[in-house]
Amino acid sequence: MSMAGSTTHLIVRPGWAALVAATLLAGCQGSGASRPYGVATGGYVRSGRDAILSRHCGACHDIPGVVGAHGVIGPPLESFSRRTFVAGLLPNTPPNLIRWLREPQRVDPLSAMPTLGLDEQEAKNVAAYLYSLK
Repeated sequence: MSMAGSTTHLIVRPGWAALVAATLLAGCQGSGASRPYGVATGGYVRSGRDAILSRHCGACHDIPGVVGAHGVIGPPLESFSRRTFVAGLLPNTPPNLIRWLREPQRVDPLSAMPTLGLDEQEAKNVAAYLYSLK
């Protein structure tokens, strides 16, 4: 089949390319939009902060609002609620975050994140705190 002499016309509406580029860029960097107030984790923000303190999460992470949490081994957790993925692997949803918090080594055996022994409610509480970080 010869394409010689054929002409293809592409009609692009003004602003279309910018819209496509912005959409693709948002997918790579997160939407930048905060999650709605009170993401349903089944947990409590204050109890989550307390669990973060008692499990010494700040030894590895920089966590806003947690005294002494200035670690540099793991990623900083500021603006966690705006992230697209948990641990770069799982879509950032409450069930995925809770799973990660409870069993990081099962999700990614090569992760430096240790299994902290959080029970289901403690993981929900930590998730509630992390989602409060806008």
